Amino acid sequence: MTYTTPALPPEITVFERGWLSSNNILFMGPDGAALVDTGYCSHAQQTVALVRSALGDAPLTRILNTHLHSDHCGGNAALQQAWPEAQTFIPPGQAEHVRHWDAYALSYTPTGQECPPFRCDGLLAPGREVRLGAKPWQVHAAPGHDPHSIVLFEPQARLLISADALWENGFGVVFPELEGIAAFDTVGATLDVIEHLDPKMVIPGHGPVFTDVAHALAVARKRLEGFVREPLRHAQYAAKVLVKYKLLEWQQIAVADLQAWAAATPYFVLLHARYFADQPQAAWLQGLVDALVRSGAATRQGTQLHNA
Repeated sequence: MTYTTPALPPEITVFERGWLSSNNILFMGPDGAALVDTGYCSHAQQTVALVRSALGDAPLTRILNTHLHSDHCGGNAALQQAWPEAQTFIPPGQAEHVRHWDAYALSYTPTGQECPPFRCDGLLAPGREVRLGAKPWQVHAAPGHDPHSIVLFEPQARLLISADALWENGFGVVFPELEGIAAFDTVGATLDVIEHLDPKMVIPGHGPVFTDVAHALAVARKRLEGFVREPLRHAQYAAKVLVKYKLLEWQQIAVADLQAWAAATPYFVLLHARYFADQPQAAWLQGLVDALVRSGAATRQGTQLHNA
């Protein structure tokens, strides 16, 4: 769905994308057009079409990524091909992995996801500003969901691009925790940063633009407290998210092929070994599938699993 929210400044258009892809935020201004986050690679041609339709004959001059998870930068390569002169800016933490393309270090191989290689031209350094539309936006570090993530804040309108640090109903999987790196406290610290910025409106990485920021922060903190109390719950949630994400990409798959994919996907092997080693991997995966079917997120027909 594409819309321009009346409360947003007129130079900002939000392309609200369904799962697989993050939202894309298009800015028009005196420095040209800039797009923040580009979606998943299987939606890349749709992303190009959305941007081209919005721009008409105007060029896209900049691409910016809040972080380098596949659903936020998977369209970079296609956009760079469509607009070769566009400059691409990323958070600094993984710049070398992009320059010397390392799909494992960038998380694509471990999660079993895809991201075509793309070019990096500059960095979005926390503590600096970047001009989007006609205004300077602050770059703030927002680790937790991803240790290298940033958020963007425009203080005059108090508008925040929150990526996966804050959604209307929570936040993204805390991936460092899955690797045994303590990061729940970091998520809390990032929520504190957002509260201190005191945004009036938030453009999240997924879902609609929202204005009840206090409620969203309360929901996020309650969710975080639950994960801190029960890390196993977070691990189970993360595993279901990874399965559902791939099911969105495949649309349908034989259960045996899903089991083969999970066995070959490092994050699943890690999750099973770290949290669920008391049960066979096939039985654990079957439990995840059963949970997705019970919740209505998937359907099962014989040996086939279908996205719902």
